[in-house]
Amino acid sequence: MDHESSKSGFERKKRAVQFFEGEKWLVLTGLLGVLLAVLSAAWVLLYGGAVPPNGNVTNAISFDAALGIFLISTAAIVPFSAMGAKGRVFFRWSYILLALYSYFAETVQNFRGVNPRFVKGDSTFDLTVGSIFAFVALLLILSYLFLAIHYFRRKAYMLRPNLVIGIRYAMIAIICSFAAGIWISVNQGRIVGLHGNIIWLHGLGFHAIQAVPIVAWLSERSLLTTKSQSRLIHLTGTAYLLGLIGIGWQTYLGHSIIEWSLLPLFVSGCFLFSLGMGALVLHKTAIGLTFRK
Repeated sequence: MDHESSKSGFERKKRAVQFFEGEKWLVLTGLLGVLLAVLSAAWVLLYGGAVPPNGNVTNAISFDAALGIFLISTAAIVPFSAMGAKGRVFFRWSYILLALYSYFAETVQNFRGVNPRFVKGDSTFDLTVGSIFAFVALLLILSYLFLAIHYFRRKAYMLRPNLVIGIRYAMIAIICSFAAGIWISVNQGRIVGLHGNIIWLHGLGFHAIQAVPIVAWLSERSLLTTKSQSRLIHLTGTAYLLGLIGIGWQTYLGHSIIEWSLLPLFVSGCFLFSLGMGALVLHKTAIGLTFRK
């Protein structure tokens, strides 16, 4: 009787978990980044992006928008981590505070004509902001690893098995993106060799947080069997990760990912395959919705 009661309690909790649940402040912080990006874009349209001697407001646009969307996407999946209340509070507010400082450093410094990542000059203020920014970037990585670990625990898997499988692939891809960010810092820039550009690996890795979990979420609503759903999610996630590995290797060699050679074609094939899996599950979901009507 106790076992059945415990099981039914878990099932109620499983059904109750919703996207964005309890993460209003994380969402609002993400929306702030999007707002800052829009305001910066308006400035660029009116006055241009370059700010002497080393600032560029277009960098603030891309950074604020990317971080804002990343925070909103993260807020969507945090409820499925099965973290305890204290763990969620720790992650939420640490990430909010770190994100707010990042917005400040990237936006204000570029408007002041300073590159916050690679500070040139002897201004104590600018050097301090840049040094703290580098430390904040490291804390952002460590805090996110704290979140990512929870998705590889059975407790999270039992909440929504197939969705959590998709999130696991996204977490691995995000770790690749963080590694690429460290690579940019160590390399003192995004360019490797003649034509390699680390930013592709950095950016596409983060987009896995939207791409793979969405396929998993749609698969849950399709007419596919549970086994077929799981297989499709694994194929999507594996193809996405192989694409990232291909980009990383091509970049390491100092070559562009858009040149006509075997590796870029392989990368394109991987991402097209992932996209095809998304289209397939969307089609199956549409059929399922029609059938239910």
